[in-house]
Amino acid sequence: MERFAVSCFIATVLCVVNLAPLITLEEERQFKEWMTEHSRDYSPAEYYQRLQIFVENKRRIDEHNAGNRSYTQGLNHFSDMTFEEFRNIYLMRQPQNCSATKGNHVSRNGLYPESVDWRKRGNFVSPVKNQGHCGSCWTFSTTGCVESVTAIFTGKLLLLAEQQLIDCAQDFNNHGCMGGLPSQAFEYIKYNNGLMTEDDYPYKGQDDTCHFKPELAAAFVKDVVNITSYDEKGMVDAVARLNPVSFGYEVTDDFVHYKGGVYTSGQCKNTTETVNHAVLAVGYGVEGNGIPYWIVKNSWGTDWGMDGYFLIERGKNMCGLAACSSYPLPLV
Repeated sequence: MERFAVSCFIATVLCVVNLAPLITLEEERQFKEWMTEHSRDYSPAEYYQRLQIFVENKRRIDEHNAGNRSYTQGLNHFSDMTFEEFRNIYLMRQPQNCSATKGNHVSRNGLYPESVDWRKRGNFVSPVKNQGHCGSCWTFSTTGCVESVTAIFTGKLLLLAEQQLIDCAQDFNNHGCMGGLPSQAFEYIKYNNGLMTEDDYPYKGQDDTCHFKPELAAAFVKDVVNITSYDEKGMVDAVARLNPVSFGYEVTDDFVHYKGGVYTSGQCKNTTETVNHAVLAVGYGVEGNGIPYWIVKNSWGTDWGMDGYFLIERGKNMCGLAACSSYPLPLV
């Protein structure tokens, strides 16, 4: 009787705030555990709103994992958000047409290793970072690539300043927390004569005025290399022979709760006009079931995905990942 009464109370409250369907006691218990794990605290009204969103996300995750999929989903720190909320906070809101007609990357003919992982080749990949509540993914893709390229040439891995790019790179068609492109950020670094370190220009995760100090510039770009749009083989060539590569692609709602495995989607598009997120390819490989994939460093913290990384199917321009890839040449 007590269980029935509590269930009726929950159902009544949900109807009052126009939320449905009925939520079980077990689902609410899971939500409270999730709240504790992620240090969430809501007002009474918001509690039921977030509970409903959480349950809907959890049910979709469970349904996905019950199928025969190439990747799994799981709860994470985004699980109390709708995709619309997530998109408005974490993805690039300023439209980015990243088409780079004919690129200037020159591929070599020849055989490439079956798998490459720059994390295992030396101290060439910086730790996963967290962009926070700012659509600054493009800055993390940029710094991650410049950090790796510089480390490969100098042997010294620096942590570079995303905040400088947020604050200072607007003249190169970038828009701070609203979005931008790594190729345009590389151009900024080239013509700005350098990028400072995180220690000298700390990350705030919000738009601010430019405080660049030329005398503190720590990394430099000699030139920018664009890989021809949709030339995924060119991306393989660059990652196999040279260094990690920045790329943009389209995030759709089935990606937010990615947990592991090789991500593939029928929801996302593969054109240059739909790009809304930028990341860093640090390697590639082939799954045991024969699916080729990219190893990708994200900027949503280490609690997301595979310690901050994900695998995405390679060779099909999945979600437009080959539409606009690039990397810098270091000036050392």
